[in-house]
Amino acid sequence: MALNVLMLSTLFPDISRPNFGVFVERQARELASRPEADVTVIAPVGLPPWPLSLAARYAPLRALPRKERWRELTVYRPTFPIIPKFGGRTNVGAMTRAILPLVRRLHAEKPFDVIDASFFFPDGPVAQRLSKALGIPYSVKARGADIHYWGTQSGTRKMVLQAAEGAAGLLAVSDAMRRSMARMGIDADKIRVHYTGVDLDTFEMGDRDAAKAALDFSGPVLLCVGALIPRKGQDLLVRALPMLPDVTLLLAGQGAFRRTLENLAQELGVERRIGFLGSVPHHKLPRIYTAADVMVLPSESEGLANAWVESLACGTPIVITDVGGARELLDRPEAGRIVAREPEAIAEAIRAILDAPPAAKDVREAALRFTWAANGDTLLAHLQAIAGKAET
Repeated sequence: MALNVLMLSTLFPDISRPNFGVFVERQARELASRPEADVTVIAPVGLPPWPLSLAARYAPLRALPRKERWRELTVYRPTFPIIPKFGGRTNVGAMTRAILPLVRRLHAEKPFDVIDASFFFPDGPVAQRLSKALGIPYSVKARGADIHYWGTQSGTRKMVLQAAEGAAGLLAVSDAMRRSMARMGIDADKIRVHYTGVDLDTFEMGDRDAAKAALDFSGPVLLCVGALIPRKGQDLLVRALPMLPDVTLLLAGQGAFRRTLENLAQELGVERRIGFLGSVPHHKLPRIYTAADVMVLPSESEGLANAWVESLACGTPIVITDVGGARELLDRPEAGRIVAREPEAIAEAIRAILDAPPAAKDVREAALRFTWAANGDTLLAHLQAIAGKAET
């Protein structure tokens, strides 16, 4: 009999945000494609109370269907109240109260065997409460900021630790993340490393010169894929540009940090060599990776960034900082460089790759072990092992 899985994720794509949590969606689809598992996704949507919810920015979220078929998955999108800019710790209780009636109804119709929470906060503490209400075990996956940020904040750290303690099993996106969790006091024996996957048929090597010509680029091109937020370190790339006078920088992502980056670029006189691409649809990323000579992401913290793996799969080397699973991924010199979070070090590593570019096929080799099939195998085995181990 198939394992009936309730997948809980506050980061899941919808028609208004197609790039939102695409890696969670892909993982869910991989698991659901197997005869050994039935998967129901609950992707709660936070909305402020009326009349704030009437603001134009929330209109796309208000319009979402509360239940739909999304790429072969049944997805429920119940709403819960949030307090903009002050939510955080209050989201757990609000979300639990909002979705528990739905979860009880679904469980009565077809009992769930296990809850799979996609992030440690707020998903983890909510899963713990649902687990107690239903009497079934739950698992939580640590991906990056959910541990590095929410696991360190005074208002949420305790909830993160309690969710870890009550879980029947835990997942970490890298071994480095597993060690970070252990340093927080989480039982390392409960944590299984669960690497992300990459679609090797979509993210594949192509002709770099042709890709550049199609996008109307010339000369060396750098690409940074990530939200425009201070933690990702795009400002360090802008500061590195004056040391790379022949290079164009493309920033794929959106966020409030964009204005700061634009102002910095003008101050340094490099604004004409920076392209802000905004939020690029996921299926269009491969040709942009292919057009780039180097993908650079000088983050302050990461778990194991999907952009790292996607770039390598396209044969584009990466320059990244020594965070998260960087050393687990970069297991060969052709794949790229790990550098200090300093503009000079970043520029030096970029120049070294531009002067002696590795063969694309050698770069791609580093990504071949990160398949969605392997991701699904690990997740299925993990959930099967903890089914029946409800918190006592």
